[in-house]
Amino acid sequence: MSSPARIVFLIRVAVDRQADFLAAYERIRYAVADGVPGHLRDQVCQSSTDPESWLITSEWQSLDDFVAWEATAAHRDLVAPMRACFTEARSLRFLVRAETTVRAETTALPPLGSPT
Repeated sequence: MSSPARIVFLIRVAVDRQADFLAAYERIRYAVADGVPGHLRDQVCQSSTDPESWLITSEWQSLDDFVAWEATAAHRDLVAPMRACFTEARSLRFLVRAETTVRAETTALPPLGSPT
């Protein structure tokens, strides 16, 4: 069984291009979410200290799913308007090895050092 994957894009977008960037992201995200096999979710985030620094993350069922999508002409065409807004871009690919989720029911843990 293959591991889920997280793709990280560290990008810079000039302040005067940010409206175009966000509009392009809006067009892309629903097209990907509704029709690309293996895509689970994504986020776009802006730095709280550097308004030109952005982060896009996407989660995939497997790295193979992302690589297959990235290799298509449809991918290149869809992301071209967004990429045109970048002044810098770097991408990283990670395999998810562990994950923490919110517990359905929270129980109080005993203080450290006390018997369980």
